[in-house]
Amino acid sequence: MTVVTLLHPGAMGAAVGRQAVSAGATVLWVGAGRSDATRRRAVDAGLVERPSVDAALAESDVVFSICPPAFAEDVALSAAGFTGVYVEANAIAPERSQRIAQLLPSARFVDGGIIGGPPCASGSTRLYLSGPSGGVPELFAGTALEVVVLDGKVGVASALKIAYASYQKTTWALAAVSHALAAAHGVGAELLAEAARLQARPLLQTDSYPSVAARGWRWAPEMLEVAASLRAAGLPDGLALGSADTMRRWEPAKDRTDLPVEDVLGLLAP
Repeated sequence: MTVVTLLHPGAMGAAVGRQAVSAGATVLWVGAGRSDATRRRAVDAGLVERPSVDAALAESDVVFSICPPAFAEDVALSAAGFTGVYVEANAIAPERSQRIAQLLPSARFVDGGIIGGPPCASGSTRLYLSGPSGGVPELFAGTALEVVVLDGKVGVASALKIAYASYQKTTWALAAVSHALAAAHGVGAELLAEAARLQARPLLQTDSYPSVAARGWRWAPEMLEVAASLRAAGLPDGLALGSADTMRRWEPAKDRTDLPVEDVLGLLAP
């Protein structure tokens, strides 16, 4: 039986852990200092608690790092000396993934990128890998998480994730800002009518804005990773930086999905 340590089970991480458990793996997590919400997610996903990272790593064949991008290096350093498979599955720039690989010279480092929501049904979510796959595809065989191994070195999977996020998240930010501008001039209903005529999503999907705003605190750092990736490729980074600024303004909506759309748009122009 494969033993996996999951660092740390947020909504996405817990869902990934649940899929590994369903395929027969033992998935560990470290509860010290974590929130009650994290604990509930871990228990619901069938994860097994250990008192410290060292205790978990001593039993583990595989480590998954799924955390807010800002903490990717800290999580990697907590696994220093690990000799198993380390999957860096955060939304970070490809160059940063390559740097993190250097922090773990003893591990078999796998670059990863997750596209889609927390996996719950077949076809909903894909885990892309580059570099040595380390047996990770077999870990999720027959589960709702599809694993795709890409040709290329460490950083390729991260590049795909960041390229996708550049479009997907910037589009949501642009749509919300467009509605905020229209509302400021009293033509919000007319803009929505034009969006309906064009079937322009996400400009048309205003009901989704509260859930987008609730995730802004996580998406803003991701957009900074997009900006760094664009600069490294010699591409303009202004759209990504503007999206990060938009999402930072949604900080008061953190993890709240009950705000009216009007309040969500109002946060963009305090």
